[in-house]
Amino acid sequence: MSKQRIGILGGTFDPIHSGHLRMGISVLESGCLDRLLVLPSGRPPHKSCGAPAEDRWKMVVAACACDERLVPSRLEMDRPGKIYTYDTLTAIRRQFPDAELFYVIGADTVLQLRSWYRSEDVLPLCTFLVCPRQDSSEPDEYKSELKKLSSRGGKFRTVPMESVSVSSTEIRSALALGKIPENLPVPVREYCRCKGLYGLSGKLEGIDSWLDRLFAALKPGRFAHSLSVALTAVKLASLYGEDPLRAEQAGLLHDCAKYYPLEDMCRIAKEHSLTDDPAFLGSSALLHSLIGAQVAQDEYGMHDPAVLDAIRYHNTGCPGMSRLAMCVCLADSIEPLRRSYPLLDEVRSLSEKSLERALLLSLEGTAKYVKSRGRYLHPRTKNTIRWLRSQVGSE
Repeated sequence: MSKQRIGILGGTFDPIHSGHLRMGISVLESGCLDRLLVLPSGRPPHKSCGAPAEDRWKMVVAACACDERLVPSRLEMDRPGKIYTYDTLTAIRRQFPDAELFYVIGADTVLQLRSWYRSEDVLPLCTFLVCPRQDSSEPDEYKSELKKLSSRGGKFRTVPMESVSVSSTEIRSALALGKIPENLPVPVREYCRCKGLYGLSGKLEGIDSWLDRLFAALKPGRFAHSLSVALTAVKLASLYGEDPLRAEQAGLLHDCAKYYPLEDMCRIAKEHSLTDDPAFLGSSALLHSLIGAQVAQDEYGMHDPAVLDAIRYHNTGCPGMSRLAMCVCLADSIEPLRRSYPLLDEVRSLSEKSLERALLLSLEGTAKYVKSRGRYLHPRTKNTIRWLRSQVGSE
């Protein structure tokens, strides 16, 4: 039986960006690894961080949700004192005694390895996967150092990858100027926006407790999805003259009850007289929107009726729904992390031209998909489709 091949990608991730993800996915696709541990540093010995450790951790978790082989790890964050690579590799070796370990570094790091704490002891603990420089060149100094390290027991393997011209320093500078760089993963962009990290203005009221609650309540992919829906809802609201703040709030909270057990959902529905519809009460996929509005009010302190309605109708739609609710409903179906479905590209394109037409096309696609699989389509969605057709017909 072959050994499990585990990679380690460490860093401050302040914040994590597309360059980090490209590096991680490239080493996975090279066939070198079975999975890659992504380890944000809690207290790096040689630098300070612009964002608190827990914020960097949540951003890493959200960013890594794009690929299940990217496995966030708190190993370095939860250990006291300064953390060195030797300590990390030794701890991982104890945890996975039979695994083959690979440590991912950039080519420039090769020139720094001998300055690492206990570098002579680090070399035999792993194979270094070296991602090439941006210009793909290997200066004589690099080649000489690689030869010296190899003679001391170091093992190195170059990983072919397309370089990305991006750095956390550049991203932090852009954020301090109020710009949101495209090289930030979508959920990380929204996290920085709503938290007001790195000098961004406009931090949402109560967002610290909101994100803590959402992070604890949702699976990583759903947490990333909620951030992505919020950012998409902001864009749609801005485009169609709705309140971006309300859209953002509803987008963040729309799935806050997604993983409540159905038994608990039914109990909440009964306590607050939310519905007696058997179809809702028998399906968490339907009921979580109604329960989500109640939870947003009771546990997150959201009392804006427009925001609560947007949460309440985000999955089924509702005849006569507000344009704010339409923005959130549509954002839920077209956000950038959404898995591809037959009409997705067309709906995204139409969303830039007509809110009603785009939402109609999205719901029609949902209805067709549900019908093709012999599943139940709730009358509220059918009635919303009819209502949207009447709205579109009157344009």
